[in-house]
Amino acid sequence: MEKAFHIENRRKLYAMLEPESLLVLFAGTEIRKSADAYYPFYADRNFVYLTGIEQKQSVLLAQKNEDGTVAERLFLLPKDFMAERWTGKRLDSREAEAQSGIANIRDLETFRSCFHTLAMGGKYTKVYLDLHRQAPEDADRQAHIFAHMLQQQYPHITVKSMNPYVRKLRTIKQPCEIAALRQAEEITKAGILAMMRASRPGMYEYQYKAEFDRALGQFSPKEAGFASIISAGANNFCIHYDAYTGQAQDGDMVLNDVGAQFDNLITDVSRGWPCNGKFTQRQKQLYECALATSNYLFSIIRPGMKMAEVDATIRRYNAQCLVEAGIMKSPGEVGTYMWHGGAHHIGYDVHDAVETPEILLPGMVFCVDVGIYHEEWGIGFRLEDNCLVTEDGCENLSGGIPRTIEEIEAVMCR
Repeated sequence: MEKAFHIENRRKLYAMLEPESLLVLFAGTEIRKSADAYYPFYADRNFVYLTGIEQKQSVLLAQKNEDGTVAERLFLLPKDFMAERWTGKRLDSREAEAQSGIANIRDLETFRSCFHTLAMGGKYTKVYLDLHRQAPEDADRQAHIFAHMLQQQYPHITVKSMNPYVRKLRTIKQPCEIAALRQAEEITKAGILAMMRASRPGMYEYQYKAEFDRALGQFSPKEAGFASIISAGANNFCIHYDAYTGQAQDGDMVLNDVGAQFDNLITDVSRGWPCNGKFTQRQKQLYECALATSNYLFSIIRPGMKMAEVDATIRRYNAQCLVEAGIMKSPGEVGTYMWHGGAHHIGYDVHDAVETPEILLPGMVFCVDVGIYHEEWGIGFRLEDNCLVTEDGCENLSGGIPRTIEEIEAVMCR
């Protein structure tokens, strides 16, 4: 992303904050895996969205004055020859400014003293932090630890959460984000095609994953946008399966729920196919229901439609298709075959952290996900595409990835 994108994101955020307040945002640090090994560092997504910086232990400090003006500072790990020899090059101030558009770059070790001076000056009485937790039992992140410190050492400071404001911003994708998603869709397509073409009875799930990962590796060093879900046969009935130890037997459906990332924008696409490349009659029956439901949704989604109605329509329309196909006797049985929701936003996270909208607006991007799980027949799969809401309708961003029975079988017979 160009630095102008991050500058504008910060400008919009600052406009939402109260005057005479401070904003502190942390990039995070790596998490220990075992002994002296760490998981690869993954910067806080809101930090990246606002700054473009993906270096560990970076901190953004902004002060909004009474007149609405804002001064901002970016604190980074200092250059360190020996540390960089071991763990890689650190950003210098010129590089950090080129990425973020922040001119005031300082060494991380000066952050606490700088914050203390502002907090004790009597001018700033509110501090905004990103205090979001995905679940109550989640471990404290740097923002939570900092909030505890503020309560103990700066009792005159009121702590506020900036998370709702960033969620609001992330709900509508900017043109550069949509362009990045289009690139990510092409990379995802290459990965799915690689799996389809390699598919055969006897192939292990980890071999499908290896095909997907190899295809993605031809485009960038970035790993998949999230942990790939790739399963076969009975393993398809575990919705977030990630063991990759199963083996596709002749006649099994292969389920994959995967996505690439480009410029930090993540896709989420699901395709299902028979490992031998030829749909059975029962597989066709179920797949045609999912495809008809997906096609119907893409024909009706447009601005003004209620967001909740997207998921409700997927369930209602697919239930009717299953009844008409003779799979069910009545729509009330749909819970036997549909196990999860059908719409979530994508973006900087695969389940994007956005403000849940009441109605659809242009620039929103979310999944249309139709899952069917028929345990008695041993057939489970989902058809999931990425929907961009346009000014007068919608666009299937992942529509170029084979999704009809004819398209899938044509790819697999080559």
